[in-house]
Amino acid sequence: MGVNSYSFRVRYAETDQMGVVYHGNYAQYFEMGRVEWLRALGVTYKSMEDNGIMLPVISLRIDYKKSALYDDLLTVETQLKSKPMVKIEFDYILRNEAGELLATGNTVLAFMDKNTGRPIRCPDYILDKLQK
Repeated sequence: MGVNSYSFRVRYAETDQMGVVYHGNYAQYFEMGRVEWLRALGVTYKSMEDNGIMLPVISLRIDYKKSALYDDLLTVETQLKSKPMVKIEFDYILRNEAGELLATGNTVLAFMDKNTGRPIRCPDYILDKLQK
């Protein structure tokens, strides 16, 4: 699957007193992008959890380029980096409404059995959707 874009507006609670987005919120922005990427594929986190699969983050990298500000309209572009096996990896690009690059990032998540807490292979129904 290609790139999925998701846009949202920065809320006041996500900023400091200068109206600058707190650095920790970028991880949440990437999560929003990842959730919407999966939704566009036809899979939801909720359905995966209901089927006994968890996706914990095992690696997160963020490179900050420019500050996001209160009330900015941001777009996070999310792209699958490679075919998922036991792990699934995403790259992210975050831009403001003017198209300025704010941050790039990468996450690696592991498919995990909810009951045993052990790693498992990527479910076939996800692999099937990726091949279409």
